[in-house]
Amino acid sequence: MRRAVREWLDRYAPDGVVAVALSGGADSLALTAAACAEADAVDALIVDHGLQAGSAEVADRAAAVALKLGCRSAQVLAVTVERSGGNSGGPEAAARRARYAALEEARQGLPVLLGHTLDDQAETVLLGLARGSGARSIQGMAEFDEPWGRPLLGVRRSVTRELCGDLGMNPWEDPHNSAPEFTRVRLRAEVLPLLEEVLGGGVAAALVRTATQLREDGEVLDALAGELLAAAREGDALRIETLATVAPALRRRVIRGWLLERGAKSLTDSKLRAVEALVTQWRGQGGVAVGGSPGGTRLVAAREHGTLILRSE
Repeated sequence: MRRAVREWLDRYAPDGVVAVALSGGADSLALTAAACAEADAVDALIVDHGLQAGSAEVADRAAAVALKLGCRSAQVLAVTVERSGGNSGGPEAAARRARYAALEEARQGLPVLLGHTLDDQAETVLLGLARGSGARSIQGMAEFDEPWGRPLLGVRRSVTRELCGDLGMNPWEDPHNSAPEFTRVRLRAEVLPLLEEVLGGGVAAALVRTATQLREDGEVLDALAGELLAAAREGDALRIETLATVAPALRRRVIRGWLLERGAKSLTDSKLRAVEALVTQWRGQGGVAVGGSPGGTRLVAAREHGTLILRSE
């Protein structure tokens, strides 16, 4: 645990000052302990979602433990989560949005360490595989996606529990982590153990290795796509001639980057390929809707005078 945190600090926070997101669970408690041992200063940020009875007491206990471990400060952040789940993703996604917004506001410019482990990464890869949105969807979580740091992506969940036991800490067990109505919980409790049994073990680590390799490949392709995007620009549009003859993997990355910077949302693989078809399979087809607004306008990608354009309808 200490080595994982030390190596992360050397790469991304050489000044040794970080914040850590602490829930009171085993992963974040162990991360906080290791960070206090390795970093020069650690500020603990504890988010109270207010979704369960006694959540304030759980948050206060976590703050007290953080100070005992040696954190410079421990701040409880009370948030309000939309019970309906908001516009997308249900209550779990609404809680995540509220949590990250609170951490962003409270971090005071520091990177925030998160307790995601190798097991979490494997689950994320499986979820991405089910979405079927290409290599990007199974690259998993990044070790550092500023300001969010994940030093434990190479550490098993069992190790964090062992560390808590060695230090005499009693982690809080979030009941949501055993609720079968959540897809991730069933992956954790049913799917991954079955895969380990059928395939002879090592599945979680293999999934994480695959995600790492894909992420490294993706970074190279994204850099090349950035150069191609600059070459294809014609004002706010993209020149069809520049895009038509390049490899599909680069072309789709260019189109995706261009659409996102112009405000497109929910870019599924099918939508991205439909926009690509305006370049490679042009038969006079109409535009492709790539986003909308509550006011009723749609953002539409279309082909016009040898260029890809975006217009509002």
